[in-house]
Amino acid sequence: MSLPWDLEPALAERRRQQRYRQRRTVDSPTGPAVTVDGRCWRNFCSNDYLGLANHPDVVAALRTGAEHYGAGSGASHLVCGHQRPHHELEEALADFTGRERALLFSTGYMANLGAVSALVGRGDTVLEDRLNHASLLDAGLLSGARFRRYAHAQSAHLASKLAGGQGRQLVVTDGVFSMDGDAAPLAELADTCEAHGAGLMVDDAHGLGVLGEGGGGLVETTGEGERVPVLVGTLGKAFGTGGAFVAGDEALIETLIQFARTYIYTTALPPAVAAATLKSLELARGEAWRREHLQTLISRFRAGAAERGYQLMPSATPIQPLQVGDDETALRISDKLREQGCLVTAIRPPTVPEGTARLRVTLSAAHEETDVDALLEALDHAHQ
Repeated sequence: MSLPWDLEPALAERRRQQRYRQRRTVDSPTGPAVTVDGRCWRNFCSNDYLGLANHPDVVAALRTGAEHYGAGSGASHLVCGHQRPHHELEEALADFTGRERALLFSTGYMANLGAVSALVGRGDTVLEDRLNHASLLDAGLLSGARFRRYAHAQSAHLASKLAGGQGRQLVVTDGVFSMDGDAAPLAELADTCEAHGAGLMVDDAHGLGVLGEGGGGLVETTGEGERVPVLVGTLGKAFGTGGAFVAGDEALIETLIQFARTYIYTTALPPAVAAATLKSLELARGEAWRREHLQTLISRFRAGAAERGYQLMPSATPIQPLQVGDDETALRISDKLREQGCLVTAIRPPTVPEGTARLRVTLSAAHEETDVDALLEALDHAHQ
């Protein structure tokens, strides 16, 4: 049975615009190489930045956790789904981030929706960077607060917006921007928030585990952690598992437990995933060589791209976007890279602004220098 209105025109328009999304079915663990449709590809589109998603110790912890606690939690955290691995992981994440407490969510999307809607509502104001992740933008729109956007990474523009705000004012930004790979000017944003009595929330999904000597993310590299009262992180990127968390002081976490609907009204993350994340967090904190190797790969790729005249966007992170402009060109280069055995996704609007279609190259500590060289060679062939 179909809906009483026609869905096909919108689908046809998406195809006409070269923006129709299609899934790939992967038949192997995620890693520097993956198997798709019976063929092995070098993988440059995963967010497994530290190469932990298929680490044998993490897999073993997942298996042991499932054997002890089963496949699922069976209930929400506030009913009877909050199990020992969840509690231990929250304590470990609080220690890792230097916060009083941390609270687990099932996904990063839910963490952002829950945090923003619990902190501001009707009569308040939420201000967001124009290039924030969709989950942050949706969180602001759905919160009921007055929603305003400021120019990307422009604290002066933010200040002008804050001057006309109402009620509680919450400034929300990505730490590392997922499609550009650049970082928010955290010190400037914190100064601006303090000057206007606004709260600051940072989603450092793509920085935690990757940036900083200890993997503490953007707040570690900038030293601004004390001025970021709401810190969000995901576990499905550098930590290689799944889920997300919000870290902060006692009052913040208790507020989220009481008022964050995406925490209260959903089944808790499988405890085996929490057990696996405890192991991956231990590896991420203790094996600094992963971040060092990753930085070596980033430098090698950027140097090789510059030698060839490719215009990479400014990024010191594993996200290395090659902006090409129009959608058709991005798709064509992505297809040619696949012909050379390299999997790189073409990112098009509405994920990125109009006219900024790009190839989003992501690097992992599981890659070798030979993988980077192979990608650069494949880019040469793709541009011929």
